[in-house]
Amino acid sequence: MKNTFRSGCPIASTLDILGDKWSLLIVRDMLVQGKKTFKEFSSSPEGIAPGILSSRLKWLEGNELISKQKLPDNKKENIYLLTEKGIELAPVITEIILWSDKNLRKHNAAMYSISEAGFNQDKVKVTEGVQNNYRAMVHSLLG
Repeated sequence: MKNTFRSGCPIASTLDILGDKWSLLIVRDMLVQGKKTFKEFSSSPEGIAPGILSSRLKWLEGNELISKQKLPDNKKENIYLLTEKGIELAPVITEIILWSDKNLRKHNAAMYSISEAGFNQDKVKVTEGVQNNYRAMVHSLLG
Protein backbone atom coordinates (compact mmCIF):
# COMPACT_ATOMS: atom_id res chain seq x y z
CA MET A 1 0.00 0.00 0.00
CA LYS A 2 1.44 3.35 -1.02
CA ASN A 3 1.18 6.06 1.59
CA THR A 4 1.46 9.75 1.11
CA PHE A 5 2.86 11.28 4.24
CA ARG A 6 2.20 14.93 5.01
CA SER A 7 5.71 15.58 6.24
CA GLY A 8 8.88 13.99 7.58
CA CYS A 9 7.72 14.46 11.18
CA PRO A 10 7.52 11.08 13.00
CA ILE A 11 4.35 12.13 14.87
CA ALA A 12 2.62 13.34 11.72
CA SER A 13 3.68 10.17 9.87
CA THR A 14 2.22 7.97 12.62
CA LEU A 15 -0.98 9.98 12.62
CA ASP A 16 -1.22 9.54 8.85
CA ILE A 17 -1.57 5.80 9.57
CA LEU A 18 -3.30 5.70 12.99
CA GLY A 19 -4.78 9.16 13.39
CA ASP A 20 -8.43 8.45 12.61
CA LYS A 21 -10.82 7.81 15.48
CA TRP A 22 -11.08 4.04 14.91
CA SER A 23 -7.69 2.50 14.09
CA LEU A 24 -6.19 2.61 17.59
CA LEU A 25 -9.45 1.30 19.04
CA ILE A 26 -9.25 -1.71 16.73
CA VAL A 27 -5.64 -2.30 17.79
CA ARG A 28 -6.72 -1.90 21.43
CA ASP A 29 -9.51 -4.45 20.95
CA MET A 30 -7.05 -6.91 19.46
CA LEU A 31 -4.19 -6.37 21.87
CA VAL A 32 -6.02 -5.94 25.16
CA GLN A 33 -9.26 -7.85 24.59
CA GLY A 34 -8.11 -10.51 22.12
CA LYS A 35 -10.72 -9.66 19.50
CA LYS A 36 -10.06 -11.15 16.10
CA THR A 37 -13.29 -11.37 14.06
CA PHE A 38 -15.38 -8.76 12.32
CA LYS A 39 -18.30 -9.65 14.60
CA GLU A 40 -16.18 -9.18 17.74
CA PHE A 41 -14.99 -5.74 16.57
CA SER A 42 -18.57 -4.78 15.73
CA SER A 43 -19.62 -5.46 19.32
CA SER A 44 -17.26 -2.84 20.80
CA PRO A 45 -19.06 -0.21 22.89
CA GLU A 46 -17.91 2.62 20.60
CA GLY A 47 -20.25 1.32 17.89
CA ILE A 48 -18.18 1.38 14.70
CA ALA A 49 -20.27 1.15 11.53
CA PRO A 50 -19.66 -2.00 9.43
CA GLY A 51 -18.47 -0.07 6.38
CA ILE A 52 -15.98 1.95 8.39
CA LEU A 53 -14.79 -1.18 10.21
CA SER A 54 -14.21 -2.95 6.92
CA SER A 55 -12.31 0.04 5.56
CA ARG A 56 -10.13 0.36 8.68
CA LEU A 57 -9.31 -3.35 8.73
CA LYS A 58 -8.18 -3.13 5.10
CA TRP A 59 -6.19 0.03 5.90
CA LEU A 60 -4.45 -1.60 8.88
CA GLU A 61 -3.74 -4.70 6.81
CA GLY A 62 -2.36 -2.62 3.95
CA ASN A 63 -0.06 -0.85 6.38
CA GLU A 64 1.10 -4.22 7.78
CA LEU A 65 -0.22 -3.67 11.31
CA ILE A 66 -2.61 -6.63 11.02
CA SER A 67 -2.96 -9.69 8.84
CA LYS A 68 -6.11 -11.43 7.65
CA GLN A 69 -6.11 -15.21 7.90
CA LYS A 70 -8.26 -18.28 8.27
CA LEU A 71 -8.16 -20.56 11.29
CA PRO A 72 -6.65 -23.97 10.56
CA ASP A 73 -9.93 -25.65 11.58
CA ASN A 74 -12.36 -23.07 10.10
CA LYS A 75 -11.66 -21.98 6.53
CA LYS A 76 -14.88 -19.94 6.24
CA GLU A 77 -14.39 -17.14 8.75
CA ASN A 78 -11.68 -14.49 8.47
CA ILE A 79 -9.69 -13.61 11.55
CA TYR A 80 -7.49 -10.58 11.97
CA LEU A 81 -4.25 -10.78 13.90
CA LEU A 82 -1.73 -8.13 14.82
CA THR A 83 1.65 -8.34 13.16
CA GLU A 84 4.78 -7.67 15.23
CA LYS A 85 4.54 -4.09 13.97
CA GLY A 86 1.04 -3.90 15.45
CA ILE A 87 2.07 -5.59 18.71
CA GLU A 88 4.78 -2.94 19.07
CA LEU A 89 1.99 -0.38 19.59
CA ALA A 90 1.41 -1.80 23.10
CA PRO A 91 3.55 0.87 24.83
CA VAL A 92 1.61 3.59 23.01
CA ILE A 93 -1.73 2.07 24.06
CA THR A 94 -0.47 1.75 27.67
CA GLU A 95 0.67 5.38 27.76
CA ILE A 96 -2.65 6.62 26.34
CA ILE A 97 -4.55 4.60 28.97
CA LEU A 98 -2.41 6.01 31.78
CA TRP A 99 -2.61 9.58 30.47
CA SER A 100 -6.37 9.33 30.07
CA ASP A 101 -6.85 7.94 33.56
CA LYS A 102 -4.76 10.77 35.03
CA ASN A 103 -6.18 13.64 32.98
CA LEU A 104 -9.67 12.73 31.76
CA ARG A 105 -11.24 10.64 34.54
CA LYS A 106 -12.77 13.73 36.19
CA HIS A 107 -14.49 14.56 32.88
CA ASN A 108 -15.76 11.03 32.16
CA ALA A 109 -17.39 9.34 35.13
CA ALA A 110 -18.07 6.25 33.00
CA MET A 111 -14.35 5.62 32.38
CA TYR A 112 -13.31 2.05 33.14
CA SER A 113 -11.07 1.36 36.11
CA ILE A 114 -7.50 0.84 34.98
CA SER A 115 -6.64 -1.00 38.19
CA GLU A 116 -9.06 -3.80 37.26
CA ALA A 117 -7.10 -4.30 34.05
CA GLY A 118 -3.76 -4.12 35.88
CA PHE A 119 -2.66 -0.84 34.29
CA ASN A 120 -1.89 0.78 37.66
CA GLN A 121 1.17 -1.46 38.04
CA ASP A 122 4.64 -1.00 36.55
CA LYS A 123 3.91 0.11 32.99
CA VAL A 124 6.84 -1.76 31.44
CA LYS A 125 5.70 -5.03 33.01
CA VAL A 126 2.08 -4.36 32.05
CA THR A 127 3.08 -3.61 28.46
CA GLU A 128 5.26 -6.71 28.20
CA GLY A 129 2.47 -8.79 29.76
CA VAL A 130 -0.06 -7.51 27.22
CA GLN A 131 2.33 -8.27 24.35
CA ASN A 132 3.22 -11.74 25.68
CA ASN A 133 -0.42 -12.62 26.35
CA TYR A 134 -1.31 -11.61 22.80
CA ARG A 135 1.51 -13.66 21.30
CA ALA A 136 0.47 -16.67 23.39
CA MET A 137 -3.15 -16.32 22.21
CA VAL A 138 -2.01 -16.24 18.57
CA HIS A 139 0.26 -19.25 19.12
CA SER A 140 -2.61 -21.24 20.65
CA LEU A 141 -4.84 -20.33 17.68
CA LEU A 142 -2.40 -21.12 14.94
CA GLY A 143 -0.17 -23.66 16.64
